Amino acid sequence: MNRSLHAAKTAKQDEFYTQYADIQKEVEAYLEFDADTFRGKVVYCNCDDPFESNFFKYFAANFNKLGLRKLITTSYDGSPIAGAQLTFEEYVEGNGKRPKPQAIVVEINEVTDINGDGATGIEDVKLFLERNPHSRTRLAEGGDFRSPECIAILKRADIVVTNPPFSLFREYVAQLVEHGTKFLIIGNVQAITYKELFPLIRANKLWMGVTIHSGDREFRVPDHYPLSAAGWRVDEDGVKYIRVKGVRWWTNLDHGRRHEELPLMTMADNLRFSSHKEIRGKAAYDHYDNYDAIEVPFTDAIPSDYDGVMGVPITFLDSYSPDQFEILGLSGLPDYPMTKKYKKKERVVDGVRVRSKTGTLRAVIRTESFGAGTHFDVGYPIRGVYRRIFIRHRTRPTEKSENENHPEN
Repeated sequence: MNRSLHAAKTAKQDEFYTQYADIQKEVEAYLEFDADTFRGKVVYCNCDDPFESNFFKYFAANFNKLGLRKLITTSYDGSPIAGAQLTFEEYVEGNGKRPKPQAIVVEINEVTDINGDGATGIEDVKLFLERNPHSRTRLAEGGDFRSPECIAILKRADIVVTNPPFSLFREYVAQLVEHGTKFLIIGNVQAITYKELFPLIRANKLWMGVTIHSGDREFRVPDHYPLSAAGWRVDEDGVKYIRVKGVRWWTNLDHGRRHEELPLMTMADNLRFSSHKEIRGKAAYDHYDNYDAIEVPFTDAIPSDYDGVMGVPITFLDSYSPDQFEILGLSGLPDYPMTKKYKKKERVVDGVRVRSKTGTLRAVIRTESFGAGTHFDVGYPIRGVYRRIFIRHRTRPTEKSENENHPEN
């Protein structure tokens, strides 16, 4: 089992290490909503070598501030950048180089001022672990989160917080859901489209976190990692970093942002004042020819006064409030509303599918006018087909114009 984990990591190159600041910002956002989110809880970081994990470093340094009952972390055999933050004597060879580490579990029940500097922090944790070898023990099964050893630890945990391997994200979340565990983890935005995960999103058992909603994030990577990404750097110590697009926090912990309603304009105001040229100036929103819903290509163009079904981008979930909207389905998944994908030589006019006389779709766009009755399934023909989440308002939208939201007021 552990061999397959390592194979996935190698093949997918998803051995990414989260920055301390990103962890701190996200965790503390939950404290703003509920100061007792972590109080009295057992936090488990089950993909984290304590020698390199900023997750372990953050929770250990803030153990008392958060009011934790226990902090547990498990590593896996051969962590590639272990030793970067904490060093324990038993792991150091005569030449000063740390040998290839074995999987361990570390458990902390308290953090006290061991070094006598009047405060508690990561240096106290380091001293505690050095002086108490029993606080860390070997894992006989290699540290794979799916191993019986790690599952037994998971059953004792209240909240899991970590950055799991992206290539095993489906399986990782399924395990947490199976055991009814609260969690705060990092994944890719495309996880929205996974057939195993979207039903959890629809049922409000999984949602986006607080602090990452666009752009990319920088992660530390092992020394052997190829720097082929669009964004990367090497610091003065030779440590490698890359920027990863589409990163999101995923959680089932409640937070204030998911109860903030998205400010919207009426359909008429969007058609008149929208900042998006695909919407502004049109007579009406496009309607799918094979499903009773309108196409809304941008989240901020969702009309406030439309009470039917709307197809919106998957990034709508960054702004989704279950108090404001109901999620109905996702295009392209079995058992959910699905729109058609037409062939390149076909188009639809007034709901009728016809073949193009000029060949490719691109040629059709250049030589023929697509009237108001022309609707492809989702997205825009020249750019391809995009996945859509189907939603509707929870309550009947207001009929009142919201002119105060548009630029001319």
